[in-house]
Amino acid sequence: MAVMKLISWNVNGIRAWKKKGKLDWLAQEAPDVFCVQETKAHPDQLDDDLLMPPGYVYGEFHSCSIKRGYSGVATWSKSMPQATVREFGVQKFDQEGRVLCTDFGDFILVNVYFPKGETDSPRLQYKYEFYDALFEYLDELRADGRSLIICGDYNIAHKEIDLARPKQNVNTSGFLPEERAIMDKLVEKGYLDTFRLFEPEGGHYSWWSFRSGARGRNVGWRLDYFFVTEELRPRVVGAGILREVEGSDHCPVTLELEV
Repeated sequence: MAVMKLISWNVNGIRAWKKKGKLDWLAQEAPDVFCVQETKAHPDQLDDDLLMPPGYVYGEFHSCSIKRGYSGVATWSKSMPQATVREFGVQKFDQEGRVLCTDFGDFILVNVYFPKGETDSPRLQYKYEFYDALFEYLDELRADGRSLIICGDYNIAHKEIDLARPKQNVNTSGFLPEERAIMDKLVEKGYLDTFRLFEPEGGHYSWWSFRSGARGRNVGWRLDYFFVTEELRPRVVGAGILREVEGSDHCPVTLELEV
């Protein structure tokens, strides 16, 4: 059985991430596909080893076109995809560089940096509209019979077990009832949270505030996910959170898929 290993990580600035020696980590971990969010960079700002790390044959960036040093996603792969789509057809979302869809033939990998929301802010409505528009686009792909993997920083903790202090955060963006309902909708549409296929308990998080030693005390949130369409379930052989890997306020999350 051959297994494809995929890793997703919000690196909170890819140039700073590199300065922390994380290209060495990438070489050691050697995922078949590596997806990053919040690159905060355009390709013309990057060295060759970031544009195409050793061992990879494909690299694609989608950067924010209206504000440098903001947002952005990138995907690297050790095999060539059949096609890449960098937008899903809504300018106000596409211009922020939040989505890369990579077609590997038997599935499409959707690498997403979902917007943050701020309570009582227009950005919260923007976040809701982004989810609706993306779901509509994904529905179109599924209507064509495509299997999907959706990874990235979702900026929502789904259930109470997905953050350390749910009661204190019921009015905080990222855990609002309306946001959690978005994740419910994703599940209702037939997507599977791969981490929860293997780990039903709480205490597992992928983001910690830089303040108050939150990471050391494991006062965190699970904001980073790999969701897959139901027909891929028999091929999912592993999923995890690499809590010990530092270099960002997020840590990497993993998916292992039989190929």
